[in-house]
Amino acid sequence: MTAKRLITPEDLYRMHWVNDPVVSPASGAIAYVHKSVKKEIDGYTSHIRLLHPDNHKDTPFTSGENDSSPAWSPDGSQLAFLRKKGDKPQVWTIPADGGEARPVTDLKYGVSAFKWSPDGMQLLVRSEVSESDGTDQDQNTSNANNSNDNNGINGNNGSKKLPEEAIYDRIKYKGDGIGLWNGRRAHLFLINLATEESKQITSGEFQVGSFDWSLDGSSVAYTASISSEQYPDPDLRLTNDAFILNVQDGSVRQLTEGTHSIYTVAYTPDGQSLLMLASDLSCGFATLARIHLIALADGQDQVLYTDMDVQLGHAAVSDMRASAGTPPLFSKDGTSVYLQLNQDGGVHIGRFALDGSSYELVLGGEREIYQFALTPEENIVFAAADPLQPGDLFAYSASLKQEQRLTNCNEELWNELNLSEPEVFTFQTGDGWTIQGWMMKPTEFTEGSKVPAVLEIHGGPQAMYAHTFMHEFQLLAAAGYAVIYTNPRGGHGYGQVHVNTVRGDYGGRDYQDLMEAVDYVLNTYSFVDASRLGVTGGSYGGFMTNWIVGHTDRFKAAVTQRSISNWISFYGVSDIGYNFTEDQIWGNPWDDLEKLWKHSPLAYVKEIKTPLLILHGEQDLRCPIEQAEQLFTALKRLGKDTQLIRFPGADHNLSRSGHPYLRVRRLSHIVRWFVEHIER
Repeated sequence: MTAKRLITPEDLYRMHWVNDPVVSPASGAIAYVHKSVKKEIDGYTSHIRLLHPDNHKDTPFTSGENDSSPAWSPDGSQLAFLRKKGDKPQVWTIPADGGEARPVTDLKYGVSAFKWSPDGMQLLVRSEVSESDGTDQDQNTSNANNSNDNNGINGNNGSKKLPEEAIYDRIKYKGDGIGLWNGRRAHLFLINLATEESKQITSGEFQVGSFDWSLDGSSVAYTASISSEQYPDPDLRLTNDAFILNVQDGSVRQLTEGTHSIYTVAYTPDGQSLLMLASDLSCGFATLARIHLIALADGQDQVLYTDMDVQLGHAAVSDMRASAGTPPLFSKDGTSVYLQLNQDGGVHIGRFALDGSSYELVLGGEREIYQFALTPEENIVFAAADPLQPGDLFAYSASLKQEQRLTNCNEELWNELNLSEPEVFTFQTGDGWTIQGWMMKPTEFTEGSKVPAVLEIHGGPQAMYAHTFMHEFQLLAAAGYAVIYTNPRGGHGYGQVHVNTVRGDYGGRDYQDLMEAVDYVLNTYSFVDASRLGVTGGSYGGFMTNWIVGHTDRFKAAVTQRSISNWISFYGVSDIGYNFTEDQIWGNPWDDLEKLWKHSPLAYVKEIKTPLLILHGEQDLRCPIEQAEQLFTALKRLGKDTQLIRFPGADHNLSRSGHPYLRVRRLSHIVRWFVEHIER
């Protein structure tokens, strides 16, 4: 037998990912998306594969290079999916028994999401609409409101296209991963599949978010944040509303009253209510989502399971995917809804009775169930990862209470690798809170040896480290480091009080939790060398890394990633800076300058003695690169040991879904910095 080897950053090029399982209502065939790195390592490729119902034989089903979002027709005769050619995804369909796929939409700005009508005759699609579509303006303009005077200055000068200024009159004029606002809004269209004609059914200065068909196809529900007397600027609203649109006459009725942030909507099977996952923002962005049933007749809001102290949906952190989660799925008899929930470092599936009487944990375990689907028999097909594998498909039989693995997409690579298995621990903080964490030994650990260790800190902070695979952690373990990671206060997995505690106290109790976690590890695991510690994290974890090295010298090296260093400037440069800073730090620059500075790591830069590597994407609009530049400039001016690495074209999701080559380079630099600065 060939000896196994240590994992490398370049192993990313050989990894495969599976997601978006959907089950045919007719045959039970499972369609899913298979994603991998292109051979040229200049991007990713994805296509749809089919698991056959009789023997689960796994075969390719579509041949595109960028196919995603599969959805079976109500009768199971066709599969619709998004195919991206260039930068505009369109809906295509393919017969269930195979054959040639054909496009069924040709919308100017492509399609971002779609749903079949209950009768299978139409598609409800979400697509962007430009404010200037009626003027035949170039659809690729990045201008929100181009200034075009009549003297030809902004027109063509011979064959030369002159640059144009961009004018914005809204505060939300940019978004991470999107760029500068292009003057377009997402709206709903109906696509007649027989004629392929499209009809726009929503319009206005708002964006459509979640949407759903009623079961009889007579109406459509959608969410949007719309200007009103109470909210004259919808960009400043943290709430949105649910609306019901009559498909026949186009009339619209507002169902809610601006009191909640609504994440997803779905008609209940009895057609009497709209189910919403929503937050009342009583704890700001840290508020747990609840199940709401809104009666369609009178708008009465019934909140279910208010005593359930866990976050619904998906909140786990992983460097294997940028987003995950499955919308509510209803039981066959229409009396229950299946939802994901986050608890104790696991992402599980629960079944909740719609009368509010009871709920049960259907699938749990020390893993991250990141997506799922129901079969016609109400069994579950789900995509799950654990600390030793990045994600595969599984089937759960409700009658037999048994699971079966359906895919093993990384089998060849994983047979080569020697990995480190995390050990879960819990500890009591000084003020009596219970905190969960994990310890990973070096992959080739020798009993009796003393090893260096790296503390990893997740972003959010309203997120959660989970029982899932992390390439970055495995690389550090392969390089000879123990890896410590934990869910301090401010994160999910425990309950509302826990996740809300960090608001207004960044760098306070959360910092103490992390330091006490390190103390616990040093007192519990005798092989960890207290004199050889490192620390790293991204986003909020980057903020906390910056904060830590400005408040203690116990770490010999640090790597800060896509971080925050200055709340004062962050307020105005981040795509969410104005509302996030007010919600999390409880202040703004004109009224609370001293408070924002007090919570800014840059204020403590003179105290930093730890060698600090700064990693940042140049197109990160969530934590813009000026945050890294300020910190780097100050450290260099003060003669500190630091280095700045800029990743061109990369946004805030570089570590999860960015350019594969840059992901590999990022991982390599993290390991390099610790090896160079921590004696082994």
